[in-house]
Amino acid sequence: SDGSIRLHQMTSEYPLMQWNDSTNGLPIIALQWALTRPAVFFVLDASSNIYIWDLLENDLLPVAKEAVPSENVATMAVLGEPEKTNGLLGIALAKEAGQIDIQYVKKKWALP
Repeated sequence: SDGSIRLHQMTSEYPLMQWNDSTNGLPIIALQWALTRPAVFFVLDASSNIYIWDLLENDLLPVAKEAVPSENVATMAVLGEPEKTNGLLGIALAKEAGQIDIQYVKKKWALP
């Protein structure tokens, strides 16, 4: 609810990493790992901003932030086929009015 993200290892109750205020204090609606690149995850905040984290590129801050214009996004899901190395990775955005948008991610964040 405060925009904090914690990365845990299954064998420990303490986080390996913690990013406080990662969304400038906005609640996080959804967080999804990339299906094709294990070091990348996506965060959706309550103001319909998507943050892209690539822990191999920068483990302190997101590498990109994208605002979804015009309408609030209720949730998101990451699309891709981990067994294929074609670099196709997408995000399905479900908007509050019932529309679904699919956006493709740059190959640099999708390739294994």
